[in-house]
Amino acid sequence: MIGFFGDIVFEANDKRILTFAGFQRNSSGRWVSHELIGRRPVTERIGPGLDTISFTITLNGNHGVKPRHEMERWLIKERDGLAETLVIGNKGLGVSKWVVKSVSQMWDVVLNKGEVFSGKVDIELEEYVEVL
Repeated sequence: MIGFFGDIVFEANDKRILTFAGFQRNSSGRWVSHELIGRRPVTERIGPGLDTISFTITLNGNHGVKPRHEMERWLIKERDGLAETLVIGNKGLGVSKWVVKSVSQMWDVVLNKGEVFSGKVDIELEEYVEVL
């Protein structure tokens, strides 16, 4: 097992390949500029921002997955807006949990009766902090 997000398990074995590529994590602080008459603005750091993570999952019917089904699972997560844990290896990422901010599907090969044989799904997660 490579890791998981909620109930979606990233894995690569002889029966199933569900992995990601292009994993990118972005982190930034929150800053505000206070305008002053006749002077330059004063910049103040007000705290950390929310991290984001993006990655692409390539899906292929030859690898023990049903691409359309896997795409739908991510779409449901985005629409439900539930915060879930992201684990890669044996370590959780982030301060708390993550929500799916966006899902972009690309259907590469579509077979008879609309079965998606291969495609990609781009995922963007945003850190979710539960405590104020």
